[in-house]
Amino acid sequence: MVMRIATGQAARATDEYLSWAAQLGVRGVQFNTPDLPGEHRWEEHDLRALRERVESFGLRLEAIENIPNHFYERSMLGLDGRDEEIEHVAHTIRNIGRAGIPILGFCWLPLSVWRTELSPRGRGGAVISGFDLAVADDPAHAGDIYIARRDRRVEDQKDSWSRGQHYDIDIVRTDDDMWESYEYFMRALVPVAEEAGVVLALHPDDPPVTTLGGIARIFRSVDALKRAADFSPGPGFAFDLCLGTVSEMGGEEAVLEAVRYLAPRGKIAYVHLRDVHGTVPSFEECFLGEGNYRPSVVIRALREGGFDGFILDDHTPELIGDSSYGHRGRSFALGYIQGLIEMMDLDDAAVTR
Repeated sequence: MVMRIATGQAARATDEYLSWAAQLGVRGVQFNTPDLPGEHRWEEHDLRALRERVESFGLRLEAIENIPNHFYERSMLGLDGRDEEIEHVAHTIRNIGRAGIPILGFCWLPLSVWRTELSPRGRGGAVISGFDLAVADDPAHAGDIYIARRDRRVEDQKDSWSRGQHYDIDIVRTDDDMWESYEYFMRALVPVAEEAGVVLALHPDDPPVTTLGGIARIFRSVDALKRAADFSPGPGFAFDLCLGTVSEMGGEEAVLEAVRYLAPRGKIAYVHLRDVHGTVPSFEECFLGEGNYRPSVVIRALREGGFDGFILDDHTPELIGDSSYGHRGRSFALGYIQGLIEMMDLDDAAVTR
């Protein structure tokens, strides 16, 4: 495999989604918390049917990102019942491997992704999301917070933002608590993943702040990503490296530090290529090329580090007349990324002549 692009973040393998991907000329697709049957785990025949449907359009199913929160919520929080959850997740991982799907992305966010604003503040009036910690921490604004509730999808709302729909978790968890539960989970499941031929790909915490809703967000720094990589050095673990989230931590410097540490160690399974203006405690998402980092510099660093996975868009701005999935914004981002990769191919070929 070589560095390539894929479409992603869809929930369903519709004709529209798969035909659009094929029209873009990408090699593969990814799904985020796909709509599959199962109260506690996913079964092989459903996963295999998903892969075969993707392949019927001439595409490759690159990865599944995220299982439903309730599949492993007690595990994230270190509560009684986590061992039973881990057994179900292990069953799901084995079935993903048997179905021929190579990557399962996941996050360690019991309260999910938060934003404090969705508004037409982007270039030319494009709708973008923003985050301000002062607003997020203000109880008076609790009903205004947008939560990425993929278990409560709003059909006409891009990126599954649900206003005021917080997860009902009235628990306090410290950094130490969350690291303990994470390491317990990974000790149990990385060997299962390696045996199944599956990579568990961790998404950094978005937004990368110290705590939200009383629960620590431990994957909020590049040092934390390094710690996780060193904790699981084998082939069963890598990162779904969301460069937008890392940019929120510290701009281009943080992004390049993460890439240069993780890529040579084979610890990047795939990449979300998006960006923001600003860093925590306040930032807003934007078009590629106008944020904290230079996309060409970052893609070059990925290539120099030996990254050979796939790159996809993520939270793209919503363009005028866009669909709820964001076909227009996503097409712009994917074309931008593909152009950069092609130029690097040409540059590298010229050097070797």
